[in-house]
Amino acid sequence: MKKNILDILRERGFIKQTVYEDDLRRLLDKESVPFYVGFDPTADSLHIGHYIPIMAMAHMQRAGHKPIALIGGGTAMIGDPSGRTDMRQMMTKQTIENNCKAFVKQMSRFIRFEGENAAIMVNNADWLAPLNYIDFLREFGVYFSVNKMLSCDCFKTRYERGLNFLEFNYMLMQAYDFYVLFKKYGCRLELGGNDQWSNILAGADVIRRKESEDAYAMTFTLLETSDGKKMGKTAKGALWLDPDKTSPYEFYQYFRNVEDAKTAECLKLLTFVELDEIQSLTAHNDERMNAAKERLAYEVTALVHGKEAAEAAQNQARAAFGGSESDMQTLELDLTADSPIVDIMTAAKVAASKSEARRLIEGGGVRLGDVKAAAAYDTPESLGVGKVFVLHKGKKVRVKISLK
Repeated sequence: MKKNILDILRERGFIKQTVYEDDLRRLLDKESVPFYVGFDPTADSLHIGHYIPIMAMAHMQRAGHKPIALIGGGTAMIGDPSGRTDMRQMMTKQTIENNCKAFVKQMSRFIRFEGENAAIMVNNADWLAPLNYIDFLREFGVYFSVNKMLSCDCFKTRYERGLNFLEFNYMLMQAYDFYVLFKKYGCRLELGGNDQWSNILAGADVIRRKESEDAYAMTFTLLETSDGKKMGKTAKGALWLDPDKTSPYEFYQYFRNVEDAKTAECLKLLTFVELDEIQSLTAHNDERMNAAKERLAYEVTALVHGKEAAEAAQNQARAAFGGSESDMQTLELDLTADSPIVDIMTAAKVAASKSEARRLIEGGGVRLGDVKAAAAYDTPESLGVGKVFVLHKGKKVRVKISLK
């Protein structure tokens, strides 16, 4: 018997919250259900925070359901206040349009835009931009209680610095997106990260009250470290899906170095590896976990950048950690052998700042080849290592450096 997609998503750890689950299960069992996920184009690349909803879309499509990828060209003109203590920077229409084009290209690696249950891409600017505000308020304003909205978590974090009316409209607009997609494509389910719960629920509620039709909401777990911080931050900042922002090697290394305790979770959420194989790979909490983390890094990099890039990144990582130094990828820097190590570390992006580099050096965590750096302003020349060397930061970061 074919497994319900809800069971697949739950077994792999995706589902955080949903409503009317029994009714939704029956709907997903009997027909192909159009569903959507929204992406605000606030940058010219997707990042790891978008990855889980995209993987959920891929699982849904594989189960026979129809994905709608909504690009928030309209809502991005306002900015989502969810999870923020400050207002998002306003973007020009041209910037938003360019970001939308980049998203389409990247998403095509995960979901099919051709064939059976082909995904479609829509931009909410198409219906939000022409809206008559008075008509919109008359038709939809009656379905929103201000008291209820102010109790939502997505607004609470903004109280201290002030929530302006521009942002207060965001929930109405996202709910309107769901309504438009319901009317136009028969969309009955919105998916998203758990920080979007209030906004998603508002859209489902409008459809149920205004149209007397069933509509559903589902949110997914956020990818977090063991201490509750969002995963996906590097010395450079966010972990981007664009190879020009985060190279395939950096991307691979990030997942090769995840915590042992998070490896099984990442394999379930971020790859298509079967659950029984994941169980086998992560069954032993010892050095054998390295094989599981290498598999995780390869699978995720292959999905994002392709198998060829994943294999190249894997070979570079193996060369850096146990292989021949000659096989390592060389990072050429516009610095000289008499440059301070703190400058080299920040230029190589192994430290986010000179102060961080200084702390690492003073803590004994930095080597140039076999020579340990003792002071922040040591130089390769003073340590006698020359212009080409392997920079070690702790046990997990190794970069082959070439200086002028």
